[in-house]
Amino acid sequence: MSKDTLFALSLFPYLGFLWFLTRSRQVPRLALAGFYTTLLFVAVTIPAGLYAQIALGQALADVDWLHGGAEAFLTLANTMVVLGFYRAIRTSG
Repeated sequence: MSKDTLFALSLFPYLGFLWFLTRSRQVPRLALAGFYTTLLFVAVTIPAGLYAQIALGQALADVDWLHGGAEAFLTLANTMVVLGFYRAIRTSG
């Protein structure tokens, strides 16, 4: 199985994860938004990778400015998750 196929198939379990988190109503809103923002990271990374490969003839990881821009969305998502749970812990006890 190619890495592209595996990447595409991994989206379905993640969507299920988001569905269960959303239904549980037990996850802090900011953290939940962070988990959803991870989808934004994926949505940005795919076209960035295609651009790097087609227009620049390189892998995304080899084009620092493009790779860094895409990774910024992952950093944003992770920060939202951490802050969401941090706030929930601080307010609960």
